[in-house]
Amino acid sequence: MLKEIEVEAKTPKEAIAIALKKLRAKKDEVEVKILREEHKGLFGIEGCEGAKVKVTIKRRKYGS
Repeated sequence: MLKEIEVEAKTPKEAIAIALKKLRAKKDEVEVKILREEHKGLFGIEGCEGAKVKVTIKRRKYGS
């Protein structure tokens, strides 16, 4: 089972959603680190460079 994944997408929100699906996890079960925000091109045109996130499954605490 995957415990950590890096994903690129148009926006951080979209990248997180993709990572959660691939990890089969819920947002409260993971830690998210934004590695790169999306960069818009000239005149605000999207798609110049996408966002990149790193999503890691949190360690589960047993007995608590």
